[in-house]
Amino acid sequence: MTKIVRRTMLKTLGATSLGSLLPVFGQASNVNKESNENIKSVKTDILVVGGGTAGVIAAIQAGRAGCSTILIENGSQLGGTTTTGGVAFPGLFHAWGKQVIAGIGWELVTDTVKLGDSKLPDFSIPTGKNHPKHQVRINPNIYALLAEEKCMEAGVQLRYYETPFKAEFKGNNWEVESVGKGTHIKISCKQLIDCTGNAYVTSLAGYNVLREKETQPGSLMFKIDGYNLETLDKKLIRDRYNKAVNEGRLVKEEFRNNIEGLLRSAGNNIHHIAGADSTTSVTHSLTNIKSRTTLLETLRFLRELPGCENTRLLSMQPETGIRETFRIDGEYQITHEDYISGKVYDDALAYSFYPIDVHDKHGVEPKHLTEGTFPTVPLRALIPKNSENLLVAGRCVSSDRLANSALRVQASCMAMGQAAGATAALAVQQKTTPLDVSLKGIKETLVDNGAIVPGVNS
Repeated sequence: MTKIVRRTMLKTLGATSLGSLLPVFGQASNVNKESNENIKSVKTDILVVGGGTAGVIAAIQAGRAGCSTILIENGSQLGGTTTTGGVAFPGLFHAWGKQVIAGIGWELVTDTVKLGDSKLPDFSIPTGKNHPKHQVRINPNIYALLAEEKCMEAGVQLRYYETPFKAEFKGNNWEVESVGKGTHIKISCKQLIDCTGNAYVTSLAGYNVLREKETQPGSLMFKIDGYNLETLDKKLIRDRYNKAVNEGRLVKEEFRNNIEGLLRSAGNNIHHIAGADSTTSVTHSLTNIKSRTTLLETLRFLRELPGCENTRLLSMQPETGIRETFRIDGEYQITHEDYISGKVYDDALAYSFYPIDVHDKHGVEPKHLTEGTFPTVPLRALIPKNSENLLVAGRCVSSDRLANSALRVQASCMAMGQAAGATAALAVQQKTTPLDVSLKGIKETLVDNGAIVPGVNS
């Protein structure tokens, strides 16, 4: 793909958003912030809310399909779990010796590998039950840079630091009001895609969302060093750890009751925070504070251990990774049985591949699929029940809890994002709602953009 120059890329940010900055730096003036005169109105074909794993891909696909597209992200960068969350090992793109997920997500991952001088795993070697061997280790910073570049190349207008607070369906269009620091915008769009992970926009629009009484713990990604694992007195460390737990200084569930595992992993995806919840600013704040508080106390504890006195915290992600909150009540719900049997639907638009992966206070014991099983994702699972011109993609896909524990992973979310973006684009072009879009047309669009579609090119 031909790269665009910086000047052209800046133009894709939109004259409205750039122009709205000028008075701030030009001259002082009295402004009534509550006045409706300060609400900017914008029209677009497609609005994507959430610039994470699924949202980035949905927006790029919509833009490449020729639709004017706006992407709202309440953070400072794109990529979500992969970047801000620090889970920089997306997967799984391959199953049983063949690739099942490709397209824009795979393009972004492989471009990141190339620019970051990383290496792809040897996918020809079976993983057995060690599925992380086929996860792709990438540089999350490069991923964020490339995601942003590809969005702008596709003509996507990026709006960081904004959060929708109102969504209404009027006259066959969605009107979404969003606020940010010094901004209040009303966006009228023909198609709306919820990639918030929490089904936030779906709920905002008044549709049913589902949640379990108990949800999976979250994880704060970090990296420590400063000790030699081979020379440590493991029994002494275990005894000291148990004492700290019994005294209430540490909580055993926070590192899966496995202090040696923490030291061995050096902080890589072992932290567990019960009740982790990103659905509101309050719960999200409390989750991040709890994560950092436990990490700080654990760091102090480690530095008291013989051989660990020089333990250092090399890095820490700014946000806790969230595994489970709300899911949509969709036109179809993918069940556990559907997933583990590899059910293929007439409207299947993507594959998903991962073990059933429910984390709890004891840790996680993945339940692997039977060899030769290739789960799929139908279009109906991306559409809230009884909705019009509304799609979702990502971990809020319509599914039961067990199926969702596998569907929520990054490669699958990327595939869902591309499917949602393609469907929304065709819905705009055909002037219809997602359920009525030509399935043949969606599948052709996906294949033309490098995706693997069940029953078409798989």
